[in-house]
Amino acid sequence: KLATCPVSCHCATSLLSPEGQDCILEPLSFPEGPDSSVPIAGVTAATIPCALCPDPPPLWEKESLLKHMLLEHKLVIADVRLVADFPRYILYWRRRFSELPITDFCSVIQTNSHGPAEKQEKYFLLCDSLPEDRVLREQLQQERLEQILEQQQRERDDHTFQRTCMFCPEQFTGNRSLLLNHMVKEHGFNVGLPDNIVHCDEFLDTLQAKLDSLRCLYCEKTFRDKNTLKDHMRKKLHRKINSSNKEYDRFYVINYLELGKTWEEVQSEDDREMMEDRDDDWSDWQARPLYAVCLFCEHQSETMDQIYTHMQDRHGFDLHKLKAEFNLKFYQQVKLVNFIRREVHQCRCYGCQEKFDSREAVVQHMRDAAHAMALPPQSTWDQPQYYFPTYENDGLLCALSDSDGESDPAGWGADVPVISEDVSTLEALRQNSVLGHLLEDRDSPPMGPGAV
Repeated sequence: KLATCPVSCHCATSLLSPEGQDCILEPLSFPEGPDSSVPIAGVTAATIPCALCPDPPPLWEKESLLKHMLLEHKLVIADVRLVADFPRYILYWRRRFSELPITDFCSVIQTNSHGPAEKQEKYFLLCDSLPEDRVLREQLQQERLEQILEQQQRERDDHTFQRTCMFCPEQFTGNRSLLLNHMVKEHGFNVGLPDNIVHCDEFLDTLQAKLDSLRCLYCEKTFRDKNTLKDHMRKKLHRKINSSNKEYDRFYVINYLELGKTWEEVQSEDDREMMEDRDDDWSDWQARPLYAVCLFCEHQSETMDQIYTHMQDRHGFDLHKLKAEFNLKFYQQVKLVNFIRREVHQCRCYGCQEKFDSREAVVQHMRDAAHAMALPPQSTWDQPQYYFPTYENDGLLCALSDSDGESDPAGWGADVPVISEDVSTLEALRQNSVLGHLLEDRDSPPMGPGAV
C-alpha cells in the first residue's frame, strides 16, 4: 500500500482534535515573495452526509465533514479541492463503502510505525490512483464542464444585460461584451476576452464590492477614500486583477477544462506546443528568485547562507551542526524540517512540548529557554508522515543535500578496504587478450581481390 501523510490532503485550515492536538488538513503555502500575500476565499458548501456513519447519517458542511471523517474514521481524501461535485462524490463512496470493506478501495497508512503500539494509528487514503475513483472524478469534471459551457453560451446570447461601468457613470445595455470592451478601451482595465468569462454578473459584483469597500483590485489593500484608491491603482498600475488570486478562477472557462489542472498549467502546455518548432532561445529568460523562509519566524532570504545565518543568530538554531552531529542524510533532513515547521505552526515547543497561544510566544520561549537545538528523540520526527512538506512551496527543502561541498571529514573512508589490481600475470593477460588479435589483424597486409 502507498504510504503518505494522512494530514496533508484536505482544506488549508488547522483544526483541533479531541486530544487537543492540531490537525493540518492540507499543505500550507508560504508567500511567493516578502511583500506578497496569499488570498483566502471562503466557500460555503451544502450539507452532506458522512461517507461512513450508519443510517441515518448526520449532515455536515464540507469543511466540518472533512474534519469529522479524518478524526472519527481516519479517512483522508486526496486532492479534495479537485473534486468537481463534492456532495455527489461523497454519496457515491457512501454507497460503495456500504457494499465492500473500506480496505478494498483505500490505501492503508500506519503512522508512528517505529513507536509503541498504543501510539500507532491506521489511516485510509482515498485517491485517484484507484481507477474507480479516477473515473468518478473525471465523470464529475466532465459534467461540470458541460454545465459551465451551457452557462457560457446563455451569457453570450443574452441581450438583457444592463450595468453601469465601475469607473465612470456610463451605462451599458445589451451584450456584456460592450461593457468589458469599454473598460479595456477607456479605462485600461482588462479582465480578458468576454467569451472566456463565465458567471459574468457575479464576477462584476465581486469586483464592484471590492471597489465599494475601498480595496485595490490587485493588491487587496484598503484605503481611506475613493480618490486615494484611484491614485494608488493608477500610479502602481494596479488597474487589473491579480492572476494568482484563486478567488477569480471560477469565473474563467479555462479552469474547468482539465481535471486537476489550473489555467496556468493548461496555458503552459499550449505555449510548449507553440514553441516545439522553434529554436530554444533562453537569452531573455530571467530566473525567479526562490525565497527561503525561516523555520521560526517570517523572515525570508534569497540565499540559503543568509537564512542559515539568520536562524543561528536570531534563534540559536544551527542546522549544519545538527546535520553533522546526528549524521543526517538527505531524507532525514527533510523530515526534520517538516517536523519543526509543523510544531511551530501548531505553537508547540518541540523541546519541552509546552503549548502556546501564538507563534510569536512559542518562538520567544524557544529563544529564551534555548530549546531550538533541543530536539526530541529521533523516533519522534524520523517518521514517514514528515516526508511530505508542511508548506508545499518550502524553498528551504530545495537547498538540503547530503553534502554542503565541504571537504570530507578526517578519517572518512578509513574502514573502506581498497583492493589493488592483480598484476602478477600481466604478461599472460597481454598474450591471451582479444585486443592482441585485433592489433595483429590491423598490422597484417591487406588481402587482394583475388585472395581466398
